[in-house]
Amino acid sequence: MELNDSHINKLIELAIEEDIGKGDITSNAIVPSNKIKEAAFIAKQDGIIAGLDIAKMVMMKFDNKTEWKNFKKDGGQCFKGEKIALVKGNHKALLSGERTALNFLQRMSGIATKTSKFVQRLEGLKTKILDTRKTVPGHRILDKYAVKMGGGVNHRIGLFDMVMIKDNHIKLAGGIMNAVSAIKKNIKEQIKIEVETSSLKEVEEALAADIDIIMLDNMKVEEMRQAVKLCKGKVLTEASGNISINNVKEVAETGVDYISIGELTHSVEALDISMKIID
Repeated sequence: MELNDSHINKLIELAIEEDIGKGDITSNAIVPSNKIKEAAFIAKQDGIIAGLDIAKMVMMKFDNKTEWKNFKKDGGQCFKGEKIALVKGNHKALLSGERTALNFLQRMSGIATKTSKFVQRLEGLKTKILDTRKTVPGHRILDKYAVKMGGGVNHRIGLFDMVMIKDNHIKLAGGIMNAVSAIKKNIKEQIKIEVETSSLKEVEEALAADIDIIMLDNMKVEEMRQAVKLCKGKVLTEASGNISINNVKEVAETGVDYISIGELTHSVEALDISMKIID
């Protein structure tokens, strides 16, 4: 997942507009407009950093002469009390941009940190952690970038770059084979096709349809293990549904290639980071 400057600029401008509105009335009244100050971004808990370039872009919107120095890289570990970055610029600009910069940085770092915890649970196993489309509207590119910084793998970006035949599609088409047949008549060959299954019978139907990936949705571990045996060497497998940090390793030990986890981006706990002006 690569960051797109044009899209990110739009997000930053919207974020600034909703926060600043007609102006930062507190800073405008208190802070001299000609003062130059330094401020440090400081981790208040251990975690994985993501979004440093976004935070810098925010600050540059307020003062294009802002100087920025990273002490960490995206994807890198930080520890409580460590300086993550140093910014130098107009004092008023620093205070006005602080919350917006932190909102991006804390959310993205929170996603990266949670992803890293899941990835660490699977150390030594072949299974990869996938994200989902359960992201904040408009922020998907940032959410998925953060997952990648945490060691995860990006699933499809949207409805346009991969086929995912889910239960409702199958019901409307009258079965897995009919759904896959309709897809193959209407898409380019290089687009991957994934089919959602919830039983061994459906797994066998999906195998017969000659697709790329079979999702094992909300299956019990033993049933999942049997499904993986059926699919081995024929098609990739993805486990999904009710997977947590407590059971992810057990699921991975069934031999699935991927585990998709909506929790990475739909239930984000921001990494605690602060910005402190240096006297």
